[in-house]
Amino acid sequence: MIKIIDIENAEKSDILTRDIKLESGVEAIVSDIIANVKANGDKALREYSLKFDGSCPENLRVTQEEIDSAYENEDKAFIETLETAKKNIWAFHEKQLRSGFRIDEGDGIIAGQKITPIEKVGIYVPGGTASYPSTVLMNAIPAKIAGVKEIIMVTPPDKQGNIPSAILCAAKIAGVDTIIKTGGAQAVAALAYGTESVPKADKIVGPGNVFVATAKRMLFGLVDIDMIAGPSEILVLADGTCNPAYVAADLLSQAEHDKLASAVLVTDSKELAIAVQAEIERQLPLLPREEIARTSIDTNGKIIIASDLEQGVEIANEIAPEHLEVCVDEPFALLDKIKNAGSIFLGKNAPEALGDYLAGPNHTLPTSGTAKFSSPLSVDDFVKKSSYLYYTEEALGKVKDKIVLFANREGLQAHGRSAAIRFEK
Repeated sequence: MIKIIDIENAEKSDILTRDIKLESGVEAIVSDIIANVKANGDKALREYSLKFDGSCPENLRVTQEEIDSAYENEDKAFIETLETAKKNIWAFHEKQLRSGFRIDEGDGIIAGQKITPIEKVGIYVPGGTASYPSTVLMNAIPAKIAGVKEIIMVTPPDKQGNIPSAILCAAKIAGVDTIIKTGGAQAVAALAYGTESVPKADKIVGPGNVFVATAKRMLFGLVDIDMIAGPSEILVLADGTCNPAYVAADLLSQAEHDKLASAVLVTDSKELAIAVQAEIERQLPLLPREEIARTSIDTNGKIIIASDLEQGVEIANEIAPEHLEVCVDEPFALLDKIKNAGSIFLGKNAPEALGDYLAGPNHTLPTSGTAKFSSPLSVDDFVKKSSYLYYTEEALGKVKDKIVLFANREGLQAHGRSAAIRFEK
């Protein structure tokens, strides 16, 4: 059963603790996988596919025929839903596009910044206990808007060596260029080094389990990554007027993701806290993923009773959740007070699932408290910025002595000389 904590009697550690225990030996396992993929390429990928996925696809690349067949046979209502999601995601992320700038005041100095799309991006899409076409859309669409030239998607196959139809349809709609039947840390390694079938990527994005996250962390520097994503999180900030059934359903929407997921309610109403606790127990047996959700709720779930909503916001800012629902009648009155959250859902009619699938904002979000210093995936993640500088001889002459002075103070005389030499007779 989810525990109830009264803030007046709680230690700070009771509020912040994310009881997540990583499997021992993960780094050593991932290190071996990376080395094997680097040395043996496709051969290693096929061996790991047989070991972890129960299949060994001869052709690691999904063919156009497989994609077209999935699209033609998929439920048309689902295709329409994917198209609606694409439209909303595109409209939201298109607003994030920005151009470079140029400063030229006619004094012989030109300075500026140019923005260039990353050339090749790898997208990791999890498989296993669930299928995530939403992850395809959320990662590929911002990359397309940014102008990424090639998008390579990796995702684990089923025991028959196939990729779920929903994933293939989402990839087709989002404009993914290449789809590879491989998952896990080996897929991340393949994107980082390249193999016979997998193009080498410049950046890898997308969520995954602890092995995927560890591989991304270990390979950062050889390639760029978006973030190290931890288990899913939700914090619901609710007053006493909320429907406890709705609040319980929203908490369970994240608890069903993963046994390590975290679902937290912060409320100023003891009555709501007790009602939500009971409602969670009523709804849990109705879920197909009851075992996963039960473990998440019992291990990492909590209900925190605050003295008022102002204190509730302070608690939310301290926890810095991935998803924050503000379930009050006047949510915009609290919006400016919220400092740390990946994505904010305002009012009583904006469940977190709305953002997961359809509304438009990205669902790839900072977890584990990293919302204190990082942001959701965006178009910015798929571009790079270069500064540029131009000086005429006259303009350089006006500042050369300052360059020499600065360089001498740093003990780097050759720096200063590189400017001064241009004016020696």
